[in-house]
Amino acid sequence: MEEKVEKQYILDMIGKYSDTVIDHARNPRNVGNIPNCDGFSQETGECGDTMAIWLKVIDNKINNATFWTDGCGTTIACGSMVTEMAKNLSVEEALKIKAEDILNALGGLPEDHAHCAALAAEALRNAVKDYIDTSKFPWKKAYQKKNSTA
Repeated sequence: MEEKVEKQYILDMIGKYSDTVIDHARNPRNVGNIPNCDGFSQETGECGDTMAIWLKVIDNKINNATFWTDGCGTTIACGSMVTEMAKNLSVEEALKIKAEDILNALGGLPEDHAHCAALAAEALRNAVKDYIDTSKFPWKKAYQKKNSTA
């Protein structure tokens, strides 16, 4: 039964979504948390989906980025893509990633799902800001809960 549901889900996606969206939704990259991360954010989008992003930063460069979401396939695809895009960027470059960049990288989304890219961009931006704020005051890291599974 589960295999039949998955096949129908994929058939429903074909024609509406790019191959890239389907691939990232079915095979998301970078899922999970990063223990002792350097930056973290958890955001809730307009549709009620939640996305969390964890960052590991070395020498002002994003060494690793992971995510978790309770959202739909397009939210999963956006979280997967934004973490791929952020890796190896400086924190300043990562702050510049916008929803449009994620949409372009995925080959677009239907208009009623574009907010998923906005959620992913906001979660990344706030995780980077958390890193920047925490790096100014390293002692604060000991008081923040950054290893939750969202």
